[in-house]
Amino acid sequence: MAYRRTPAVQARLDAQAGLIVQAATKVLSRAGYAGLSMAAVAAEAGVATGTVYKNFSGKADLVSAVFRKVVAHEVAAVGTASASGTAVERVTAAVETFAGRALKNPKLAYVLLVEPVDTVVDTERLRFRRAFAEAFESAVAEGVARAELPAQDAKISAAALVGAIGEVLVGPLADAPHSESVVPELVNFALRALGVHDQSDSGVSDADA
Repeated sequence: MAYRRTPAVQARLDAQAGLIVQAATKVLSRAGYAGLSMAAVAAEAGVATGTVYKNFSGKADLVSAVFRKVVAHEVAAVGTASASGTAVERVTAAVETFAGRALKNPKLAYVLLVEPVDTVVDTERLRFRRAFAEAFESAVAEGVARAELPAQDAKISAAALVGAIGEVLVGPLADAPHSESVVPELVNFALRALGVHDQSDSGVSDADA
């Protein structure tokens, strides 16, 4: 008869895995992907290295779990910040939240955005970018529908914005301390790219004229 874990046992195992993921996130925030090892994570979590391997098959598997947890949290933050308002307000909030949070934890954001990683982790990175693009796509599509933005393919514009923001952040994230002008400049760029030419007039664009 196959052994079945009791709810209590499963809860304990889940808690242990969560502790390890939390520890791995801290190690990534300090040392990046290249500096993470299963032994370093074990030391951070206060468990044996073998315990880490019981929960995760290897470094890529563990970091993929970190990506899923961190990305879900970050995407939720961007989605909440940009959930309402005009197109300009929503896009501005999305850019400020995305870039601003990245710059608060530059080493981890560098891992999430650009640091060379294993293929399986890179797959999680692609999902990460797509999830952020969806938040921008919603704002752009609604802005076009309301004639707040000129006609455009919202999906393409959103993907382009996420790619551009990620590319710009590579420098500031890799070469801290970053310039305080990065986020405002990214906001201005995003709005110009979407066809908003007059950003000083309470979010009114040429499409409104």
